[in-house]
Amino acid sequence: MKQIKPIQVQGKPLGGGALPAIITPLVGATQEAILDEVAAIVPRRPDLLEWRIDFFTAIGDIKAVVGTAEAIRQAAGGIPVLLTRRNVSEGGTPIPIAEAEVVAIYTAACQARCVEMIDYELSNAPEDLKRLREVSAANGVAMIMSYHNFELTPDAATLDSRFAAAEKLGADVAKVAVMPRDAQDVLALLAATDRARHLISIPLISIAMGGVGSLSRIFGWVYGSAATFAVGKSSSAPGQIGIEDLRSALAIVRKAVAGS
Repeated sequence: MKQIKPIQVQGKPLGGGALPAIITPLVGATQEAILDEVAAIVPRRPDLLEWRIDFFTAIGDIKAVVGTAEAIRQAAGGIPVLLTRRNVSEGGTPIPIAEAEVVAIYTAACQARCVEMIDYELSNAPEDLKRLREVSAANGVAMIMSYHNFELTPDAATLDSRFAAAEKLGADVAKVAVMPRDAQDVLALLAATDRARHLISIPLISIAMGGVGSLSRIFGWVYGSAATFAVGKSSSAPGQIGIEDLRSALAIVRKAVAGS
């Protein structure tokens, strides 16, 4: 099995290099609610906290976003923070601001160095992707470039092209998340992940969503996915599993794979 590339955060492998790293979402609407989530999640020790700012009611206030990110980091006990605005076209919550303001928020967060990572969709304007790649790199913030399809699992060529596009555009991590209609779609995603780990040089995250897709959250790392997502307090996508249950399942699979 070809070695999986761990995600690097400020020069260190996420989760100490254990695969897959566990990412847990924060989806509170206010700073108070978010910090309540952090307090509940931190004792469970995920490897990364993903703050979904599309759920944040003060998203239009850059100072509030940066201040809340700083508060999350202070409360996180050393767990790094990923900043994500998920586009509504890719499963996110509608927000009252234009894309230029979203780019300004990401830029301010990178310049304040109040997060360790950002996630921005490949479907966004090329000039915005380029701008955020430049500002994140200049400030030592890792960048995930992502693709999400909440309707279906695209064909193999489309899946392959999304992984490749992230690498071509300079991402630190390529992420692909899709909705399977059946177990065969889950296999299609895992096969695409396996192809990508042999063809591209950056770490991968791949997720099949929904009930049957939860299999990918447990087994995806065997095929090359360096991270998976688990529920800490509230879920941000269908099919997410609780941290404790996911850890137990991963331990069983790791033991079996190591012994094979």
